Amino acid sequence: MTAFDTYLHTVIDQGTREAREDGSAAVEAHHLLLAIAAERETTTLGVLTSVGLDHQAIRDALDREFEHSLGAAGVSLAAFGLPRPSVDPGRSTQLGASARLALERGFSSVTRKKDLRPAHLLLGIVRAQVGTVPRALALAGVDQADLTTRVLQTLTPEDD
Repeated sequence: MTAFDTYLHTVIDQGTREAREDGSAAVEAHHLLLAIAAERETTTLGVLTSVGLDHQAIRDALDREFEHSLGAAGVSLAAFGLPRPSVDPGRSTQLGASARLALERGFSSVTRKKDLRPAHLLLGIVRAQVGTVPRALALAGVDQADLTTRVLQTLTPEDD
């Protein structure tokens, strides 16, 4: 198993825990983003913190995105005081569509599997044009194009 395989396995495991804590039946891209922030791999962590994102900031942005989405449907989260989701550790959790697409985008950015690095996974997540992650980043005041550029810069060899 390569170092990237180990990293990917760790991120997916942590993403699964994040999904369970949310009461979600699927691991989505935002769960993987939270997992990357929790993993503390130096390159990805450096990129995220350079735009003001850590695990808590991402969680806060996702909470704002949830509340904003409810508001768009005419529902006020404050008016209802939803309970925290119940956690079922025995529930089977699978990769959702946004997570699979993020993995595809990240993996397709290299020609050889042996060239994959943790930043490729982050790149696949932040390149999403629609969905929870881009909405949450926007609500957090993060310039998605700038974040993408920062990730790409970590993947560009300095000696070129």
